[in-house]
Amino acid sequence: MKPHTFLAIGDTVIDAFIKLKIAEIQQDSSGGHKTLCMPFGEKLPFEEAVEVCGVGNSANAAVSAARLGLNSSLLTCLGKDDNGKKCLDTLTGDSVDISEIQSFDGKHTNYHYVLWYEHERTILIKHEEFNYHIPTSYPEYLYLSSLGENSLTYHEQLSTYLRTHPETKLVFQPGTFQIKFGTDALKEIYERSLVFFCNKEEAIHILKLDENKEHSMKELLLGLRALGPKLPVITDGPNGAYTFDTDIRIVDTAVFDQGSPIIHMPIYPDIKEPLERTGAGDAFASTFTTALALERSIEEAMMWGSINSMSVCQEIGAQKGLLTADKIEEYIKQAPENWKSEII
Repeated sequence: MKPHTFLAIGDTVIDAFIKLKIAEIQQDSSGGHKTLCMPFGEKLPFEEAVEVCGVGNSANAAVSAARLGLNSSLLTCLGKDDNGKKCLDTLTGDSVDISEIQSFDGKHTNYHYVLWYEHERTILIKHEEFNYHIPTSYPEYLYLSSLGENSLTYHEQLSTYLRTHPETKLVFQPGTFQIKFGTDALKEIYERSLVFFCNKEEAIHILKLDENKEHSMKELLLGLRALGPKLPVITDGPNGAYTFDTDIRIVDTAVFDQGSPIIHMPIYPDIKEPLERTGAGDAFASTFTTALALERSIEEAMMWGSINSMSVCQEIGAQKGLLTADKIEEYIKQAPENWKSEII
């Protein structure tokens, strides 16, 4: 078979966005945890509902890579139902290769509800249990992300596959259940990862650190590196993204310690008020990965990721705002002078 440059693996869903009209956000006394609150037992008006098909961390990554010019494919499972057909139509419309997608009789395509309030969202999730297959292709980059709570055995099978394909570069952006599995259960996946993505809160959770204490980016990056990933990358919402300042060509042999420099990339200034932030992390991670596949530097990859992340927040859903490489380069040329990376 023709090798795919980029193969994403993970659950695909339909997101039904429900823009809330009557709600409020409550924050605990420490100023940390926030709760979305609505009147209980009442009929509540909402502003609008929008259905977005063929999304999910890995589907978003596959679409992102395709729009940026890679030979991109998605390995996922769908129900053989109307929702599954909608997802296939969406993916093929974005030139994503669907030859690794399987559709199953008697199964429902994953359908999630997104409670959209102000610029943020709370997602109600339910993952159908599917029997995933091992890739029949041999990608240059394998991008692994969100899978359901019954997928632990499949991760073990993937580890075996990766051992027999040492040339494949593994990129790992763990989803909710993969983080819950813990680093011991996914030890080989962590150790095999070339690039690893998570946000700051997830890094603290993965490393089993005290969530009530402040942790430096250097501490978190070194902690993740100790688990095996060669290049951990941490996003921190409006504070931007962080990773080690190195050359991706030598990252396998690089040694990082407390004195190692870290590159920080601030967020690209919003071109207008964000609409909602679903998929911003996926856009950053997949665009960063694609830039590396296109032999860009880590600094350029950070810039590309920041711009695509900003763009996604200007539209409803995780894919509509994804850009082409030419458009990203336009944004770089138009960037304000104070938007630049720094070494810390």
